Amino acid sequence: MKIVKFGGSSVGSGQSIHNVLNILQNKYTSGEKFIVVSSAMVGVTNILTELAETASKGNDFKKGLIEIEQRHFTVIKEMITVKNQNPAFTQIKIFINELEDLLQGVCSLRELSLQSKDLILSYGEKCSTFLLSQIAQQYFSESLYVDASTLIKTDSNFGNARVHTSVTEHLLQEFYKKHSNQVLFFTGFIASNENNRITTLGRGGSDYTAAILAAALNAEEIELWSDVDGMLTADPRVVKKAFSLSELSYTEAMELSYFGAKVIYPPAMIPAFRKKIPIVLKNTFNPSFKGTRIEEHTHKNTYPIRGISSIDEISLINITGSGMIGKIGFSGKLFSLLAREQINVILITQSSSEHSITFAIEPKDVQKAKQLFNSEFELELETNKLNPLVVEENLCVLAIVGENMKQTPGISGKLFQALGRNGINIHAIAQGSSEYNISVIIKRKNISKALNAVHDAFFTQLTKTLHVFSIGTGNIGSTLLRQIEAQSNFLRKNNGIEVKISGIANSRKMVIDEEGIDLTQWEERINGGEPSDMETFIQKIKFLNLSNCIFVDNTASPVTGTYYKELFESNVSVVTCNKIANSSSYKEYKDLKDTARRRGVDFFYETNVGAGLPIIRTLKDLMTSGDRIIRIEAIVSGTISYIFNHFIGDISFYEVVKKAHKLGYTEPDPREDLSGKDFMRKMMILARDAGYKMEENDIKLGAILPESCMNASSIDEFYEELKKSDSYFNELKEKAEMENKVLRYIGKLENGKASVSLELVDASHPFYNLTGSDNIISFTTERYKFNPLVIKGPGAGAEVTAAGVFADLINVGSN
Repeated sequence: MKIVKFGGSSVGSGQSIHNVLNILQNKYTSGEKFIVVSSAMVGVTNILTELAETASKGNDFKKGLIEIEQRHFTVIKEMITVKNQNPAFTQIKIFINELEDLLQGVCSLRELSLQSKDLILSYGEKCSTFLLSQIAQQYFSESLYVDASTLIKTDSNFGNARVHTSVTEHLLQEFYKKHSNQVLFFTGFIASNENNRITTLGRGGSDYTAAILAAALNAEEIELWSDVDGMLTADPRVVKKAFSLSELSYTEAMELSYFGAKVIYPPAMIPAFRKKIPIVLKNTFNPSFKGTRIEEHTHKNTYPIRGISSIDEISLINITGSGMIGKIGFSGKLFSLLAREQINVILITQSSSEHSITFAIEPKDVQKAKQLFNSEFELELETNKLNPLVVEENLCVLAIVGENMKQTPGISGKLFQALGRNGINIHAIAQGSSEYNISVIIKRKNISKALNAVHDAFFTQLTKTLHVFSIGTGNIGSTLLRQIEAQSNFLRKNNGIEVKISGIANSRKMVIDEEGIDLTQWEERINGGEPSDMETFIQKIKFLNLSNCIFVDNTASPVTGTYYKELFESNVSVVTCNKIANSSSYKEYKDLKDTARRRGVDFFYETNVGAGLPIIRTLKDLMTSGDRIIRIEAIVSGTISYIFNHFIGDISFYEVVKKAHKLGYTEPDPREDLSGKDFMRKMMILARDAGYKMEENDIKLGAILPESCMNASSIDEFYEELKKSDSYFNELKEKAEMENKVLRYIGKLENGKASVSLELVDASHPFYNLTGSDNIISFTTERYKFNPLVIKGPGAGAEVTAAGVFADLINVGSN
């Protein structure tokens, strides 16, 4: 025999009750024996609570009472044939009239005792369970409505009564002997004391009723039907990737339920655990799904934890003072006092010096706890042996739970790393000696980010979501979005990473969507977005407070870099191809690097120097592995590389520049490239990353163009002057040819000094055979002293630059 309990959402409407009846019919026709326990209709207990409070203030409560009546009457009309409706209407009306009399009494007295409240709340279960039994009579003629308060006996702790187990089990067993051939429909949640006064078993008490019945009648299984697919790894309303757990141990389920997982009421597991009765959590609206099975022994779990849960509102109380050190019984006295006043302590932690005790309670109990502490320890406070207690508000508890945590190294480290990387400060930590649970207290505003970050960290077989905000939709920005869209399946399958573009902005429009922007329609989305404003965009990123958040700067704007530090302070990583921030003053560069390091986020800018070539990363690896840089030589301008690689034979310098301009290799004004300043800034970034404190004026910049070209008043005039300078460039070319050398514009860093100049190099130099628009860099180090490390490849173009940004993005996700 099974105990089958249906929650409020399962009996909340005619359609949901239809699902319930289908489930019961299938059991009945297959020969399965069962007892049904029902909660009140969804929302009815809340309405009854409000009505009781309203009545106690002398206010009119009739509207809410009519709503409850109509909800039940509507189901009667939908689910019971006309000829059988009258008994159902009559009994529900009797319940409503009794309820009205009770509320009128509360209203007249202007007083609401816990005893009266329990009696008022009991009508939610009475109405729904009676109604369900009447509907079921059309399918099972032997259906019987049972008021559980006549059989389940408790103490007089109204609101959360304690069950008298032996008496209750005897009454239930005797009752069942007489009615074992009937389909019984028990009210959940309600019981009675020795004086037959109605008591309740606490919110979620219908689960408890089911467990009490199962233990008394030695049921083979308890089925708890609700509107979710069993117990999930996290709250699916917050963590979209949460998934159902196929099984849990009693201990794991108890821990998850205690820390906020509301699928099962924790006390319900005690009778089941005592009698070793399995509990199965099922979904009324998806009955074919297996759900979650809770029992004593489970199979080996492949994940390091079972689930993550949270309590959303708690307050933290800190007690400090020398008067606690070595004083035997202080903690016992403190917590006995709290227990006496019915103050539930959620979490406790104490320093090893015994100088402080920290515990978490519900916010509603803070004032009572303060008054209790001040009165009971008045002398210690006056003599400064104890300090006034300190209360921290707006906090929550996040707990990771699982039997696999026991004696598994690295669990705590992984938890703290996931929180720390997302800028989530831990106010207190607690772990029991059983090692089934690690609980941390954090700011309530960070709970969504924390749950998602921790879920990604522990359930590594799922994808890790990167929330990306991309600025700039020009050649590089649009190419990057296209590359991300094309590689999304590959990244999920091979890297376990999902790149979710949560925001896009350009100089005209911007759009932000926490759920992610479909990259096949990003242009339509941004065209229909709001006017672009960088300050607003940044503030929205901070407000959303998403986990694994990355800001991608695909612009050449001097404005975007001014927000990098603010983003780092909000624990947002930055990936940028915009070199302006890194090539500003050394102080600003250092400040950005230090802030990113201090906040534990990434600052990747590979494309600042060599487009898609791994130059910055290689330099970083050389430095962090202890190698010493002796010399760096580089050609890190695809435009200049193209021009000098093609300045051979009979072609003039003027013609080469014109061709490069026409092919789009140069800026609209070629002097921006040929001035060498962009090249110089790249060398400055390399020098800084190599450990040198360098400013722009510390780099010796050699000219490519004669002054007459640089001083031209327009682009057309520039080309005229360039043509006039053909003899100058031809002399350089002829000199190179005579010496069997080639012209190269090379940046150098050696002995802390940097320069960029036009040089002649022979065939022994690694830059001699450079072709096309390739970039090249040579690292001479202690390890690569006689045979320099050379990196060579395409140094310009939207595809390779976007690919470099993309690689940086994925590297953030790999950390």
